[in-house]
Amino acid sequence: MNNLPASATLTAAPEAGSADGRLVSEAEYWEDWYDAGDVSYEWNNGRLEEKPVSDFETFQVYLWYLELLRHYLRQQPIGEVVALEMGFRLALPTRTVIRKPDLAVVLADNPVPLDLKDSSYHGVFDLCVEALSTEKPAHVHRDLVVKKAEYAAGGVPEYHVLHREHGNLAFYGLTPGRVYAPLPVHGSGDDRVVRSRVLPGFQLRISDLIRRPDPDAMRRDPVYSGFVLPEWTRAEQAREQAERARDTVARERDTVARERDEAFAAARREAAARAEAESELARLRAAAEKREGG
Repeated sequence: MNNLPASATLTAAPEAGSADGRLVSEAEYWEDWYDAGDVSYEWNNGRLEEKPVSDFETFQVYLWYLELLRHYLRQQPIGEVVALEMGFRLALPTRTVIRKPDLAVVLADNPVPLDLKDSSYHGVFDLCVEALSTEKPAHVHRDLVVKKAEYAAGGVPEYHVLHREHGNLAFYGLTPGRVYAPLPVHGSGDDRVVRSRVLPGFQLRISDLIRRPDPDAMRRDPVYSGFVLPEWTRAEQAREQAERARDTVARERDTVARERDEAFAAARREAAARAEAESELARLRAAAEKREGG
């Protein structure tokens, strides 16, 4: 079944000095163009495609997402994240492509393990992420139409698209028919949360990709507290518990000291009253003896 749209062949006009659109064999691509230096190329069934560059704010969205993913994988080490220019080959029903997602995850239970010395991945990524470039309509079409269809047809279980504008954010999960459907969104308004199916427990508030809160705020947020710096939170809770215990001991010590001081004061008052009574009794006896002697 061909899941690629008819418009999948839309390409950008070649830039001066660029090899974008050049026809090369797959062997030539791996040999000469996969790691071509300053310019990164993907391979689309015999034709080079230059990877576009995202704007700086979208790059900030990408960094925030990457750090969130790294926080998750530190707490749930179920896979490895790859970035930069690691590509993978997709043998699709009608053609073969080599793509370099901006970010990808290989799960530990993927049938093709990721070797530390690999410079390309020999299996199919479990999650692909693209930072959308909106500089040209062809770049948007490539990520939102072409690559979406390719990743689905190639069996990538999940696909996320990042951008600085809310309307260009997208999160897809693979259906049994090898097409993508949007992942379910929970909540409403600015509190809408999307949850990964590939990474159990990994979730994010969609509006946070635009706001990009810092880790200290995130670890206090119930959306992220399960995997963003939970050790900091536990340490803080332990410190607060210790401080409360110290405060309780101090209060109890103050109470004991106060009760002791009050007991000493009561004893002094009682002794003074007893001395006063004995003095009065002695005075009365002396007066009585004087009267009897007179």
